[in-house]
Amino acid sequence: MHIDTIPNRNSRPAYLLRESVREGKRVRKRTLANLSSLPLEQIEAIRRILKGERLGPIEDGLEVVRSLAHGHVEAVMTAMRRLGFDKLIDARSSCERDLVVAMVAERIIAPEASKLGMTRAWADTTLGEDLGVADANEDELYAAMDWPIERQEAIEKRLARRHLKNGGLVLFDLTSSYFEGVTCPLAKIGYSRVHAKHGSAMTASAARCRSTMGF
Repeated sequence: MHIDTIPNRNSRPAYLLRESVREGKRVRKRTLANLSSLPLEQIEAIRRILKGERLGPIEDGLEVVRSLAHGHVEAVMTAMRRLGFDKLIDARSSCERDLVVAMVAERIIAPEASKLGMTRAWADTTLGEDLGVADANEDELYAAMDWPIERQEAIEKRLARRHLKNGGLVLFDLTSSYFEGVTCPLAKIGYSRVHAKHGSAMTASAARCRSTMGF
């Protein structure tokens, strides 16, 4: 048995399932079925079966080597790209900038992750590979955290150019937290708003302008 393709001048070709029959010294074709109403994919599958090929589900011929979570990574990275977050950190691409972006993204995805936990989590998502930092270790992440300090002034100027205007409204708030340890370089001995009797305190501020508040 085989499939014959019969061309039609003004319409789709006809596909006929036929077999060859010998009558004496002559061989003629006998039509068994008209397959023209079937999709071309099904017709081609029948043709391959008639040739002796073994067909099966596509997944039978595939092996899952690795599967990385991507949806939540894409959502966070899309938002960061729209904000131009990487350009705020530094206008030029670098390994340090990619590490900073990766750490911020991972903090959004998994707020509880430590620096060591981040490097392990990148083995299960596409974040590390997307940013080219999949092989980074814990020490490199801590070093990258110091890198933006040298660029603090430039980052602040970029934020100001983007969000602040002369005569614009800016809301400012100040808060503080105390530390039990003595090794935090940002903490200083001083007044504690939570009235802790011992330990250093650190103050932090936040400012919002009209463009970041949506009005």
